[in-house]
Amino acid sequence: MKNILIPTDFSSNSWNAIEYALNFFEGQSCNFYLLHVNTVTSGYVVEDAGYALTKDIIDDTLIKPSKIQLNNLLKRISDSSLKGNHRFFKITDYNFFIESIRKHVEEKKIDLIVIGTKGATGLKKLIIGSNAASVITRVHCTTLVVPENAKFVKPKEIAFPTDFSAFYSSELLRPFQDILELVNASIRLLHINKRDYVLNADQKKNKDYLDDYFNHYKHSFHFLTNKDIEAAIQCFVESRDIDLIVMVAKNLNYFQRILFHPLVEEITYHTDIPFLVLHE
Repeated sequence: MKNILIPTDFSSNSWNAIEYALNFFEGQSCNFYLLHVNTVTSGYVVEDAGYALTKDIIDDTLIKPSKIQLNNLLKRISDSSLKGNHRFFKITDYNFFIESIRKHVEEKKIDLIVIGTKGATGLKKLIIGSNAASVITRVHCTTLVVPENAKFVKPKEIAFPTDFSAFYSSELLRPFQDILELVNASIRLLHINKRDYVLNADQKKNKDYLDDYFNHYKHSFHFLTNKDIEAAIQCFVESRDIDLIVMVAKNLNYFQRILFHPLVEEITYHTDIPFLVLHE
């Protein structure tokens, strides 16, 4: 059974991620770990007294209320048509957010993290919120990022942006392959460059490897020239009706530009299209 971790803060965004995950894996039997982290902050330290809150106070003020909310969340799932043939486990933690995620990924042998996100507000808007950004950059586990407006449709068209500069091992690509076995979608490998140029020898070798690796799946290569990578992604997503974008974390050039560049109004893929981020 696949082990899936879903961090939740009981917001509408996190519920959207749960709905998406349950729909996505409707035909499989999975272990879903619903995790709520009561984050350690300086606000929980009694500075005048010079000591941190006691375990009893933490249990009464943080842990117990979270357990009640998790019970309510599980009941919401149970009352819906989404529960499927899955097992659900509730986890309440008091820890630093990323440390908690890392701990449970290791302890529960997590195959996939699913996290909802909403773009940050303010003048310096970001494509994804801080918690999701921290997970996909600091936790080495395949992560499915479900944006605020993403509603589940069975993926038929998957975009895979790459500049062919890095070699992707079969181990790295295996979670992607598992999803392809599940949804039987078409893969659109997308190369975007600021100017016309010819792939070098290493890039050609990596392209040929991907062509061979995805030989048994419907796939095609697409080459766009655009000074603005985000605008090119937006155009491609709209023209091909892309349902999912797959990224490789170590492909920093594309990864950072597509996920972490400041938001502009014309770029909307970040609020509508889920991202699957692969880690080695």
